[in-house]
Amino acid sequence: MNNVLEVDHPVIDIYLTALRDKTTKTAPFRRAMANIGNILAYHALSELPLTEFEVETPIQKTSGFTPSTDVVVIPILRAGLSLVDGIINFIPEAKVGHIGVYRHEETHEPVNYYHNLPNGIEDAFTLVVDPMLATGGSGSHAVKFLKESGAKNIRFVALIAAPEGIERLQTDHPDVPIITASIDEKLNDQAYIIPGLGDAGDRYFGTT
Repeated sequence: MNNVLEVDHPVIDIYLTALRDKTTKTAPFRRAMANIGNILAYHALSELPLTEFEVETPIQKTSGFTPSTDVVVIPILRAGLSLVDGIINFIPEAKVGHIGVYRHEETHEPVNYYHNLPNGIEDAFTLVVDPMLATGGSGSHAVKFLKESGAKNIRFVALIAAPEGIERLQTDHPDVPIITASIDEKLNDQAYIIPGLGDAGDRYFGTT
């Protein structure tokens, strides 16, 4: 799949096992989610533009680097919050906005119920975050909203992605790279990812 990075790493496999296991309690589930978020952030920010400047070590002067643009993390509420801690632990300078999306009962189309975006998103390096890229409807809607709000440099970060969701996002937004820990088999009749891990939001917040 073009423009899709499935992170292949043994540590990812260990944490994914904990997340998939239905017996995993809330605390270890949160720890595994944060640790994977950290790893995904490493890959999602691999092309972050930097500005070079001079620093002085105790020995001599050398080159130092700082981001040349803001990093903005936009979780899709509420499940997207589960990956935020891991990402901002990796890059504490990141700003965090929010997008809340629900599915209309009659039209079944995604609708914003809340948004709060940081200033300067037009020039920012933006990560849209949702643990499950299932049908791709909410993800595509969120990316569209961000583009309409001025964002230009966007990446989509998902813990687990279904082929159907990847296809939808790539069809609607072929310019947006997708970074995920796992491309799973498919969606079932209820649009849950198989094998998946159930409802990531409920398991993270302890509302199962």
